[in-house]
Amino acid sequence: MSDPGPTNNNGAPLIEIEGLTKRFGAFTAVDNVSFTVSRGEVVGFLGPNGAGKSTTMRMLAGFMIPTAGVARILGHDVQTDGVAARRVLGFLPEGAPTYGEMSVTGFLRFCARIRGYRGQELHERVSHGIGLTRLESVRLQPVETLSKGFKRRVGLAQALLHDPPVLVLDEPTDGLDPNQKHEVRELIKQMRPEKAIIISTHILEEVDAVCTRAIVIASGRVVVDATPAALCEMHPSGKLDDVFRQLTLEEAA
Repeated sequence: MSDPGPTNNNGAPLIEIEGLTKRFGAFTAVDNVSFTVSRGEVVGFLGPNGAGKSTTMRMLAGFMIPTAGVARILGHDVQTDGVAARRVLGFLPEGAPTYGEMSVTGFLRFCARIRGYRGQELHERVSHGIGLTRLESVRLQPVETLSKGFKRRVGLAQALLHDPPVLVLDEPTDGLDPNQKHEVRELIKQMRPEKAIIISTHILEEVDAVCTRAIVIASGRVVVDATPAALCEMHPSGKLDDVFRQLTLEEAA
């Protein structure tokens, strides 16, 4: 297993989630979830389909109102102080929604203007985002003409435009080929020392590649929060796949 390196927990957590719960009628999608993430940490948020990963990410980003509980980003409650929270957040939602008729550059310029950038600073932010996510070859193409992988990278670029201290990335490598996955993972490792990052994923190799911690959620509840190495020790095989199956199947039962 690769070593993601030491965790830097200096200072107050940049992300705080306390008792976060979401119910849809009689169905509880997220059930009393609590955890914190500090600068220098990359937390893999793992679970089977329907476990509540994306719902938790949407509540953290302020795009879904929780039934109970609170989420804070740099101390800002995402519901009562949402504008301040979003200023310091880079969010890549599930599906990476964009305006398909816009070119890649046009869409990113639009996002930068919404963030308040103008003139040379806007140009520099967009150019930097395109460079980070390797979009130079498609920068003039309409987003709707791109492959799924390139669309995902456009979504990642918009999340990075304002160099936020907190990143919430829902399936950041979904649709990417192996080379593109490697590039995105290297970018995450490069950014890690200065940011608090949550990656929602069902790809276990992602945890091995970039995460300092792994939180496993099943049936809306957190079943374990540990380092990847500690996770592997939970099963005789030492394999994350076996640990994941053991934890999630036990919870489902």
